[in-house]
Amino acid sequence: MIDEPLSRGPSPVHRRDPRFRLVACLTLSLVAALAAHPGTPLVILAAGLVMTGLARLPLGLVARRFAAVNAFVAFLWLVLPVTTPGVAATAAFHGIAATREGVALATLITLKANAVFFCVLSLLATIPAPALGGALRAVGVPDKFAFLFLFTYRYLHVINEEYDRLATAARLRGFASATTLHAYRTYAALVAMVLVRAYDRSRRVYQAMLLRGFSGRFASLDGYRAGRGDLAFLLAALALAVAGGALELTFRRGHV
Repeated sequence: MIDEPLSRGPSPVHRRDPRFRLVACLTLSLVAALAAHPGTPLVILAAGLVMTGLARLPLGLVARRFAAVNAFVAFLWLVLPVTTPGVAATAAFHGIAATREGVALATLITLKANAVFFCVLSLLATIPAPALGGALRAVGVPDKFAFLFLFTYRYLHVINEEYDRLATAARLRGFASATTLHAYRTYAALVAMVLVRAYDRSRRVYQAMLLRGFSGRFASLDGYRAGRGDLAFLLAALALAVAGGALELTFRRGHV
């Protein structure tokens, strides 16, 4: 199965009910994403950092994922400050100057992206995929969506292995990657074969499941029992989301 290095651990975050972690993550991420004032995502970012620390996640893995997310954010810092109209914040260089509005927009996006990143990393990435599928159903997500999520998780590595076998067969026949029309046609054929074989496998798996009485919903042996700690955690997350929303409303009223 796909490796889940962050889903295992004895931390206080790992012990929280997956349903409550899912609701808390969605609520906090939504409030951060809809914010127009940097104070709201900054508060949620601080909470995400605290939860990441409590989850005791490997620093190296966190740093690599943090760098991957902020590589795109760094590109925005190169573009937004000099392309957003507004009051110049720096001296012009060859007719190009960063604006205050551009810097403010880049700052807001940076805070939003990292607030959502640390919430997802600490609350969702610490849930094993099968438990996350059960949590999705428990909070009212349609069974078909949860079913598709679990099957996608289950067969991603199978499709990847299929592609690796086809790519190895192509290399054994003398294929070498290049920027030529022949190479592009070869890659297109590889992708097409992967899709065809994935479709054939899906039909066989579906027929096998029907023969075993599958009714469109996975039965789970995991039982959810929320304790006082889980309830306190959810209430704290919701209180933080409400506080962020109140801060946002105060900011918008001050600019009406």
